[in-house]
Amino acid sequence: MSLAMTIVMLISGWLAVAAAMLWGVLRITRRHHHHPVQSTPVTDSEKPAEHHASAH
Repeated sequence: MSLAMTIVMLISGWLAVAAAMLWGVLRITRRHHHHPVQSTPVTDSEKPAEHHASAH
């Protein structure tokens, strides 16, 4: 097999693996993506107490 054919096959193999990995990641993110739910606005009595960053 010639050097040019070897290089072309290496690059095409790398592209095939990269496309398969991208497809898998997109499939997983689509499956685990949660759509935002419309909720009622939070009133002042339901809000947690605000503290300063240094307060523990």
